[in-house]
Amino acid sequence: MIREFEIALSPKEASNPLLYLPLIAQKAHVPDTKINHTAILKRSIDARKGNILIKLKVQVFTHDDHYDVSAEEAQKSRYQDVHLKKPVAIIGAGPAGLFAALTLIENGLKPVIFERGKDVKERKHDLAALNREHKVNPDSNYCFGEGGAGTYSDGKLYTRSNKRGNVKNILQKLVENGANTDILIDAHPHIGTDKLPNIIASIRQTILDAGGEIHFNTCIEDFELEGNKIKTLIDRSGTKMDVEEVILAIGHSSREMYRLLQKKNILLEAKSFAVGVRAEHPQLLIDQIQYHAPQRNPFLPAASYSLVTQVENRGVFSFCMCPGGMMIPSATADEQLVINGMSNSQRNSPFANSGIVVSVEPEDLAEYQKFGPLAGLYFQEDLEKAMYIAGGSSQVAPAQRITDFAKGKISADLPKTSYIPGVKSAPLHEILPPFIGRRLQQAFRDFGEKMKGYYTSNGVILGVESRTSSPVRIPRVDEMMNHPQILNLYPCGEGAGYAGGIVSSAMDGVNAALVIVNKG
Repeated sequence: MIREFEIALSPKEASNPLLYLPLIAQKAHVPDTKINHTAILKRSIDARKGNILIKLKVQVFTHDDHYDVSAEEAQKSRYQDVHLKKPVAIIGAGPAGLFAALTLIENGLKPVIFERGKDVKERKHDLAALNREHKVNPDSNYCFGEGGAGTYSDGKLYTRSNKRGNVKNILQKLVENGANTDILIDAHPHIGTDKLPNIIASIRQTILDAGGEIHFNTCIEDFELEGNKIKTLIDRSGTKMDVEEVILAIGHSSREMYRLLQKKNILLEAKSFAVGVRAEHPQLLIDQIQYHAPQRNPFLPAASYSLVTQVENRGVFSFCMCPGGMMIPSATADEQLVINGMSNSQRNSPFANSGIVVSVEPEDLAEYQKFGPLAGLYFQEDLEKAMYIAGGSSQVAPAQRITDFAKGKISADLPKTSYIPGVKSAPLHEILPPFIGRRLQQAFRDFGEKMKGYYTSNGVILGVESRTSSPVRIPRVDEMMNHPQILNLYPCGEGAGYAGGIVSSAMDGVNAALVIVNKG
């Protein structure tokens, strides 16, 4: 009989199979000599009390049980040769676009991807120029390029979107392309910015080897319609490409595409999003708060947190928390200042950062209603420009100590931060719109009550965290996933307003591809 149960271990016990396998055998009430295979299904940290525990959900196979190793092999992806198969156009090589491509190949169709940015290797040069020289390449940056925004901004894989698709399938494909198998069992899986580029490059090679196409430095700037379908895509050089089906996987910062769709009177919708700041603390402080000890146990990872409160009928919450991470400049055009966060796989930076953001509803933007469904987009742009000016018209970020911000006073000095372009003391409490600023001020006090020590002058905030999600939704027909007006256009991922993060975007891309496959 196969036994499945949960066991709680100390961090040290959970770190080494030689230590935990005898304990698992004891829990299963069988001698460890009779166990022929143990599978860890899930791993999580219980840090609610001072005695930190690692919880493992395990399956135990004894000599009487048959463990079929070939079953694991059968689960691996199988890709067809699609060189001569029907092509499907994909705009964008982020998670939605790449996983849509893999799904098309598995089902005998040929993906043809158009990506405005560069491949992962070439992107690094533009990121270095952005950090060191404050030069923004509008096509190659932290948001645009092979792998999308997640490639160089952390690689967190946690999602609550289990009903949207097969999370395990997405994680398994990442493992097949080089990710650590830990992502299959961790409650909050993470790859890391140092590891993800090689995984993305491997996925690219898988697509190319099967006969798919990927065209980098190819920005789609227009298209021609024939009736209620897209007939031709047109890139920046004026080159035209005939298409039958188009998967639109553009990412949440593709403002030119939103403007193009609006110009062509194609239906768009305003949606809620969130705007705020990046908050950074010493990682040691977060470890002390979360692990209830002066020093972190060496067998524990850098501690994270998740915070939420309600202020004046709006949610204020932590977003994209990066333990052991750093803050990065995420502008996609000149005269913008946008802050995001990332972590390497080891999460060994001395800093912890997170977006602290306020929910923004379309009705909050009365003065932007003249822009119709793009109201939130123009609001974001104005705020990013204001931050750019406040930082000195560069990628230097306006910053403030958390307690000074909450009290409404400029910081006389600033703590050391991880943000490479540099920081400048500025009155963020005045630069932020009042409906955002005052909610954030109260939220930091609230969070200080929930996490004793979080509300501190040793914490610093940088502005602005404005790209949490798209402020625009590209509508689609339920189940069929095509746009209600343009029948062969399939919006998906974060840019369509239907996903948030690597895994949910990848699942959305898979679903869009399957709809096309099932059309025959």
